[in-house]
Amino acid sequence: MSVVVLVGGARSGKSSLAVEIGRRHQATGSAVTVVATAPAVDDDMAARIERHRAERPAGWATIEEPVDLVGALGRSGDDVAIVDCLTLWVSNLMWRGDGDDDIEILARRAASAAGDRAAPTIVVTNEVGLGVHPDTDLGRRYRDLLGRVNATWAAVADTTLLLVAGRALELHDPARLLGLDHLAPSPPAVPAPSRSAAPSGDAGRDRADARPARR
Repeated sequence: MSVVVLVGGARSGKSSLAVEIGRRHQATGSAVTVVATAPAVDDDMAARIERHRAERPAGWATIEEPVDLVGALGRSGDDVAIVDCLTLWVSNLMWRGDGDDDIEILARRAASAAGDRAAPTIVVTNEVGLGVHPDTDLGRRYRDLLGRVNATWAAVADTTLLLVAGRALELHDPARLLGLDHLAPSPPAVPAPSRSAAPSGDAGRDRADARPARR
């Protein structure tokens, strides 16, 4: 069935739209289950969780699951599932100690599980790569990892919407927009080994220090 990904910045209207989509499905007789990934780690997060709960119809089921997204989607059965959100799901896995490769594997498994469901799945996530460059290694790691996870979900989604100020733009496969989707993708390039000797001494250290951090 359909997978819809709603991506945008903070307060862009993602969760509100997810609830509205759920309401419209409910009006046709479908049951709705919310898969909530947010842990109440402090008073502010607990208040945010309560606000989100207040926005939802009282009859909706909620599965509170911070890490096992595949299992939570399975427990949602034939209900319309709203996953809110991937942003915190990735953060939870990082704090659990999962490596980047492991998290990306879990993202692919969860996206595949969503695509295999008989009922629609609406997924909420944040775009965190458009703001200030993070000043810590952990912040840069999180930004890059979430971007890759978002791309994984968008690749399997039937519809991906970018939310800004409560309004939406549909995102498309760039290869399709360019008319290249019928062409097989080229294999990744393998960089050739450098022929020059590595610099030594203070000059070598100065040149290494001048290199930008890998992202």
